Amino acid sequence: MNLALILLTTVLVLVIALLAAVGAGKLARLDGATYPTALTRAVIVFTAVLTLAAAVTAAFTGLVK
Repeated sequence: MNLALILLTTVLVLVIALLAAVGAGKLARLDGATYPTALTRAVIVFTAVLTLAAAVTAAFTGLVK
């Protein structure tokens, strides 16, 4: 049961990170950025979401133990 919960949470975080990255890339293109710049912004947002998820997980782990 715990493994299934961990896998579902991981997939949810990855989907949210991908959606945020796609949104950031699309907004960058609408703003007139070139494709490489838009891709760079999307990667930055994807990495930021994953970093935030890792920080929240570390904080909750410290509280639970």
